Order: sequence, then structure tokens, then C-alpha cells
Amino acid sequence: METRINKYIADSGLCSRRAAETYITKGIVTINGKVAPLGAKVKTGDIVKINGQIIKPSENKVYIIFNKPIGVITTTNQEYSNNVMEYVHTEERVFPVGRLDVESSGLMLLTNDGELSNSLSKGRGECEKEYVVTVDKTVNGLLLKKLSAGVILDGYRTLPAKASQIGSKSFSLIILEGKNRQIRRMCEHFGFNVVKLERIRIGEIKLGGLKSGKWRYLEEKEVESLKSKTIK
Repeated sequence: METRINKYIADSGLCSRRAAETYITKGIVTINGKVAPLGAKVKTGDIVKINGQIIKPSENKVYIIFNKPIGVITTTNQEYSNNVMEYVHTEERVFPVGRLDVESSGLMLLTNDGELSNSLSKGRGECEKEYVVTVDKTVNGLLLKKLSAGVILDGYRTLPAKASQIGSKSFSLIILEGKNRQIRRMCEHFGFNVVKLERIRIGEIKLGGLKSGKWRYLEEKEVESLKSKTIK
């Protein structure tokens, strides 16, 4: 049986497939002592190392929800202070699924299931992400209507969203994708600056009463709900 090297690394819980490709391009990944190229495949019995350390896929799959505080960096790189792994402690290696920028807070998923992470990160239009957005000016119906219709960013129109008002300067926004700083840029497009951004739901997984900086394992039914939406 053969496995692509980026998937093999992700299944170890070290990092996502995308991050694995970065390691590979840096030339620090070897298979049986030889530097692995992008697209290389790992066979049963092969020895894979990163920076000289042997890695193996984890047989025990772990799924975690974490309430990320503002200021925490979405990385497993211990060189960065205040990274997510200073808050989440498990025997198995896990990595974040997607990102929340350092200025944002709320629900994050972490896992060592490279297949699920890849499906959730690369898919499109299947798994909703809900945010509570607070801006610097009074929200009006026209803004919500424009946000819901999609916004042109870098020549690309974002997918239709769902926006509903919560307070005079706050609203709920449900999107089906997660481009870099997407919500902040969508609001800026119409002259509104985001002063607070909190993600409260991914698919059927809700932040609920989980306190800031705390985490828990997902229940089996929650994991199944994510696996049923493997196109986001």
C-alpha cells in the first residue's frame, strides 16, 4: 500500500497537508534517508523523517474543539509564543483545521485526522461557519443585504452568505468558505471596520458554553456530523 507523503505526514498529527508540503519543499523530509520530493509516495516499511526525527501515522484519531482567545496564534510551531498548543495538551499530536487570525476568537477544530482536515479545508459550499461580527459603525439592512449577496475580493465573488442583525453594531454572518481574513475584508469593502470577530459554529459543532482558552474532545455524533460534510 502506498500513501502520498503529505498525507502520511498529516496522518501523524504533526501538521496539515499544506504545512507538510512546506516541509517537503524545504528539503527536510526524507524517505529511507533520501530527500523526498513533492508527490513522493510512502510504502509499508519505509522510514520517514522530518529534520531527522522519525514520524509515523497515528492510529488513534483525535478530534478537539477549542475556544481560541484573541491574541493566540493558530500554529503548532513552538517557536511562536502564545500558540494554540500552549492551551491544548494531548498525548497525540494534533494540528488546527484551517485558521483563525490572531485578532479573532472562538471555535477552532484540531485533529490528527489528515483526511478529514483536508476534506474540511479544501471543500466548498457544504459546511457553514457562523460568526458574530462587531463593527465600528451602525449596521443597516443595506450592509447585511450586500454581504449576503457576496463580495468581490481580488477579482473573485465570495459565495452567498446569511447575515442577520444582533445589535446596533453587531450581526451574525454565516459563510460557506474561509478565505484569508475574508469577513474583515468583506466589511472593509463597504467602509466598515471589524472591531471584534468570534466564530461560534462550524457545521453542527457549536461553541456553546465552552470558556475562552478551554478545549474538549468532540463527541462521536459531532465527529460524524463533520465527516458527513467532507466538502468544505
